[in-house]
Amino acid sequence: MELSSLLRWLGCWLLLGAPAGFSSAQTLPAAPPTDAFFTSFDGAKIHYVAQGQGATVLLLHGFTNTLAMWTATPLYRELLAQGFRVVALDLRGNGQSAKPTSLAGYEHDAEARDVQALATALGLRHYQVVGYSRGSIIAARVLVLDPRVTAAVLGGMGEGFTNPNWPRRLAFYKALKGDTTSQELAGFLAYVRQRGFDRQILAWQQQAQPSTSAAALAKVAVPVLVISGLDDHDNGSAEALARLLPAATVQRVPGVHNTTAQTPAFAHEVSTFLRQHAPPAAQR
Repeated sequence: MELSSLLRWLGCWLLLGAPAGFSSAQTLPAAPPTDAFFTSFDGAKIHYVAQGQGATVLLLHGFTNTLAMWTATPLYRELLAQGFRVVALDLRGNGQSAKPTSLAGYEHDAEARDVQALATALGLRHYQVVGYSRGSIIAARVLVLDPRVTAAVLGGMGEGFTNPNWPRRLAFYKALKGDTTSQELAGFLAYVRQRGFDRQILAWQQQAQPSTSAAALAKVAVPVLVISGLDDHDNGSAEALARLLPAATVQRVPGVHNTTAQTPAFAHEVSTFLRQHAPPAAQR
């Protein structure tokens, strides 16, 4: 099409409106993601990707996973289409991020402090955070530690992690250290072997995994969405977790623990919640 014809067509399009079913997000796809590293509070190099413009949402992946958990999901695409800036990172010990070789590298809220350090490196005044599974445990710490968080989503998680002696965490740790008495985790250990993961690093992550007390959660004043699959009861009760947070709502969508975060229903509920609670442009 010649330039003059194209300009006339665009003028008509703007005057008359787009054809039915047409969206501006489809015509103006997000620029390719920035793929980069930043130096965290202790010198660790943390890998992240960032894409889009607008209010920033930080995505935190689950155990034995990486930021790739998010980038192919309906939620990632929906957030970009809704005008968010989407940032996902490899939590330390995972993916392309640094993998400290001692327990000390994971203790004292190291992962939550990485999230805060990334927000600082990006120059964020305010942001929202989404966690899934173990990522929700880290997101809960970020909620408590960083006043820049304006809203959060805790996905695939119940109240179990608030117990510092949570039996599920201890069972994973013991299994990774060689305890074979739990037949329930045999499939998990086979997966770890198949993927060639470092069992010691995974054990340190479980050993240093934070617990956020009910008393600390009771002081969280920002809106929180607690969302789990209808058939997901792996980590306690989503409803019980929501009751610990003063400004929380709870949603159940179809799915089990390992599938819910990849569903359109999850994407719809999470993106709607984040859009409702996005900080104004002047505060980003």
